[in-house]
Amino acid sequence: MNPVLRLDGVRFVRSHRTILDGVSWTIRAGEHWAILGANGSGKTTLLKIVTGYEWSTDGTLDVLGQRFGETDVRALRRHVGWVSASIEQRLPPRDRAIEIVLSGLDASLGIYRLFDASEKDAALAALEAVGAGHLARQRFGVLSQGEQQRVLIARALVVKPALLLLDEPCAGLDPAARHRFLADLAVLARLPRAPALVMVTHHIEEIGPWVNRVLVLARGAVLASGPPERVLTPEILTGAFSAPCSVHATNGTYRIEIV
Repeated sequence: MNPVLRLDGVRFVRSHRTILDGVSWTIRAGEHWAILGANGSGKTTLLKIVTGYEWSTDGTLDVLGQRFGETDVRALRRHVGWVSASIEQRLPPRDRAIEIVLSGLDASLGIYRLFDASEKDAALAALEAVGAGHLARQRFGVLSQGEQQRVLIARALVVKPALLLLDEPCAGLDPAARHRFLADLAVLARLPRAPALVMVTHHIEEIGPWVNRVLVLARGAVLASGPPERVLTPEILTGAFSAPCSVHATNGTYRIEIV
C-alpha cells in the first residue's frame, strides 16, 4: 500500500527566508502523529503545504498516492480533513452546526446547494461520532470554543478522510475543555477505520497514548522523528525549544519542565 503521506526534501522559501529546509517525512496507515516545535519552526506551514494551500519551493510531496504537480489538488483536498483556526474564523457564524458539517462535503466555507437526505444523515452521524449530535441545530457562532472544535472535526470527518490534520486544536480551550477534547481524539484514534491523525502542538502534555509517532521541527528542519519514547527526551526537546529542560513520562503521557 502507498503511504498516506510522503515528503521528500521539501523546502519552502518566502521573501528570501527559508521556512522549511529539506523536510522528509512519511505517514503510514495506522499511524497517529504529533508535530512539536517552537514558534516559527514551520509547523503550520508544513500543514499548508500538505493541503495544497502553499506550494513547496523544492522537493516532492505525495498524498494518498497522488503527487502534487501531477494531480488535481482541489479534488485531492476533499480526502484530507483539516481543522485550523484559519478555517474557523472564515465560517459563517449564523450557520447551524449541521450546515457547517455539510459544507465539508464540498470543502466550502458555507453551503451553496441543497443536500439530500443521505448527506444530511452523514453530517449528523459525523456530529454524533464526536459527541456533538445535540448541537446540530445550534448556530455555530454561539457555541463554546470546545463545541466549535468538535463541529470542525465533524466537518472534516464527514468526507471519511484518510488523513486528518489538526493545527493546534487545543488553542483557546480551558483545562476542562482541553481534557474532554483530547479524550475525544483518543476515542477517534482507536476506531477501526480511523484516519491517520496529525496534531500540531506546542505542548507535550497534549500528546497522549493514542499518539504513536512524533515529528519535532526546529528552525524549519526535522530535528527528530519516531516513537514518542525515543523522541520526547530532554536532549531533543532542549534543542527544539532552545532551553534546557527535563521530561517526565507517566502512563504514556508527558510533561516538560524548563530547568
